[in-house]
Amino acid sequence: MDRWIADRMQRIDASGIRKVFDLAAKLKDPINLSIGQPHYDTPEPIKQALYRAVAEGKNVYSQTQGIAPLIDKIQADVDRQYAQPDRKVFISSGTSGGLLLALSVLVNPGDEVLVFDPYFVMYRHQVSLLGGRTVEIPTYPDFRLDLDRVRDAITPRTKVILFNSPGNPTGAVPTAAEIEGLAKLAAERDVALISDEIYRAFCYDAPFVSPARWNERTIVVDSFSKSHSMTGWRLGWVHAPSELVQQMLKLQQFTFVCAPHPVQYAGVVAYDYDISDRVADYRQKRDFMHRELSSHYEIAGAQGAFYLLPKAPWGTASEFVAEAIAQGLLIIPGQVFSSRDTHFRISYAAEQKTLERGVEVLKRLARKQ
Repeated sequence: MDRWIADRMQRIDASGIRKVFDLAAKLKDPINLSIGQPHYDTPEPIKQALYRAVAEGKNVYSQTQGIAPLIDKIQADVDRQYAQPDRKVFISSGTSGGLLLALSVLVNPGDEVLVFDPYFVMYRHQVSLLGGRTVEIPTYPDFRLDLDRVRDAITPRTKVILFNSPGNPTGAVPTAAEIEGLAKLAAERDVALISDEIYRAFCYDAPFVSPARWNERTIVVDSFSKSHSMTGWRLGWVHAPSELVQQMLKLQQFTFVCAPHPVQYAGVVAYDYDISDRVADYRQKRDFMHRELSSHYEIAGAQGAFYLLPKAPWGTASEFVAEAIAQGLLIIPGQVFSSRDTHFRISYAAEQKTLERGVEVLKRLARKQ
């Protein structure tokens, strides 16, 4: 059967995060700080909107671009924010679906895609699937956006810069000046800029800023998954120049077909739903984790999302994580997101008592050095 498997699959490894999830199922009462999704349930009004849509028969295909009530609502907001007449919205099957469509219409075999290391694990594998080459721009030790490094990494084969703020796994949020510089550099060098904004609601120390403010050709990918606890609902959106949107829709028609139809009606309610209490709670959790751990670990980033990426105080990060798991604490080794095996990811999207248990184990592990 091996000869049936396409060569491209040899370039894609099983997710290290999934391996931790599988391990969690075997442990009794683990302290789970590994999961990259909100610990809250989906808000009840959004659930009710889904129930109504199903009951009303909204269970067939929608238009490929999505339903008009949701597109119109998001398009009006995008127009207000950016005032770019050619920027158009369509509805995607989550952020991952939007990213795959965007990369698919841009990347030819052999093209280079710049990502910032550490990066979300999916980026490298989607680029590999398309025959592209991922070029990693290191951001260690402070996870800052260094424009000189970006400039030096651009070659004639560079097709895309893939940018994520707030970042997974670092929680880093570049300054507005850094983001402006990246946007203008991409425009100057005629490189496509994809902005993954799935954590845009979770900026704790400064307002969210998109590179689309300074680069009209930026492709923005977003979703309800993290902000509204809808990870399993597969509902996102993309906005970009109309020519690129048309190409992505052409591909969506023959792949995802459309985002789940009844879920799109729930999205109409979700888009206006106030999540400020959840954002405030995660800000408090960020502050708690940083306060408790910063004297034991080197921690950079952490201005947004719900992640910390501390440096392992001894051994490799993989060795450190193995010891943590042995003590019942589930965290993710940084090499899942990086070429380096020096850091580990904590998700503080958990109940406070779980965070407190996790902090005690982490303090105990730090003292082993």
